[in-house]
Amino acid sequence: MKRRVTNEKPLSKLSGHLLLVGAGKMGSAMLDGWIARGLAPKRVAIIEPQPGKSVKALSRRGLKLNPKGKAAAATAIVIAVKPQTAPAAVPPLAAHVDKSTLVLSIMAGRTIGFLQKALPPGSAIVRAMPNTPAAIGRGISVAVANANVSARQRKLATDLLAAIGKVEWVGDEALIDAVTALSGSGPAYVFLLAEAMTKAGIAAGLPADLAARLARETVAGSGELLHRSEFDAATLRQNVTSPGGTTAAALEVLMGPGGFDDLLTKAIAAATRRSRELAG
Repeated sequence: MKRRVTNEKPLSKLSGHLLLVGAGKMGSAMLDGWIARGLAPKRVAIIEPQPGKSVKALSRRGLKLNPKGKAAAATAIVIAVKPQTAPAAVPPLAAHVDKSTLVLSIMAGRTIGFLQKALPPGSAIVRAMPNTPAAIGRGISVAVANANVSARQRKLATDLLAAIGKVEWVGDEALIDAVTALSGSGPAYVFLLAEAMTKAGIAAGLPADLAARLARETVAGSGELLHRSEFDAATLRQNVTSPGGTTAAALEVLMGPGGFDDLLTKAIAAATRRSRELAG
């Protein structure tokens, strides 16, 4: 997949080293973004029991893979493991934390409180929720910091997350559950839309392969138009809707009782509840 190209190198002057814990899809996407934004591989250490080819290749350029020996304090630790592994994976990281270390977690459902219990008192912790378009540098992350995070560390967290897309900050960690439901899970809703459009096109008589191509390109193109446009989504929808036309006929169904708005409101509410349950 093609990544967004940038000439900015905000991570080229990072002092000390960065420890990435977990180099799965999201961790690897972040690593690729950091390297593209100037972070030298020799400044990175990774803890990953099953490293991919790209990570192994970077180890030949100085990246430290599963380092042994005495733990050293890191400038930043990014925790990108699956949340169910956190009880085992997080406590050993305390050996890498000192007063200047930023701990940035992108684990779903694991709260700042959970991390504070596992790490040294006074640890500077940022919890963030990215989403899967991070794989092409077009994700969006929402972050929240504890009271120990300095302005410098907040800037570093922003730079690390900006490597995979846009960054927003909130002051209330409770909002992260709704963020997870909207943007974290949101790509699945969009992909489901493309699936449903394909099935509907087939039901209307289109060949399956043509229906799939039309749905895919329509969703992708509309998303890019929304990304580039100065107008909001409601205005763009209105601009393509002629009174009494075909789009209006379809929207009358989609926007009616029990339609798209109601379904998405219920879906995001369900995902928000589940996020809270997982967080305990």
